[in-house]
Amino acid sequence: MNAQFKKGVLELIVLKSVIHQDMYGYELVEEVSKVVDVNEGTIYPLLKRLTNEHYFETYLKESTEGPPRKYYHITAPGILYQDELEKEWNQFSKKVSDFLKMADDT
Repeated sequence: MNAQFKKGVLELIVLKSVIHQDMYGYELVEEVSKVVDVNEGTIYPLLKRLTNEHYFETYLKESTEGPPRKYYHITAPGILYQDELEKEWNQFSKKVSDFLKMADDT
């Protein structure tokens, strides 16, 4: 996938991934990787920024498989931001799809 396409939609995918369930970092990497190919070095800086912008809150939870894990919980402002991004993405992708279809028809 084109790196610029991926960069543009990654934030939305991360936010949408935690809407219904809090997740820890590596779990998010695995979830996002189902949609776009990413690695930890891409996701963790994004999680830090989204937390600094108060779209996520974090908490530690004990793990049966090692040290405690840092979980990410989306905040009310995060939900509003995700809704806004999703609306923008839907409008943008529709315009691009409509254009491509029109260009193919001519």
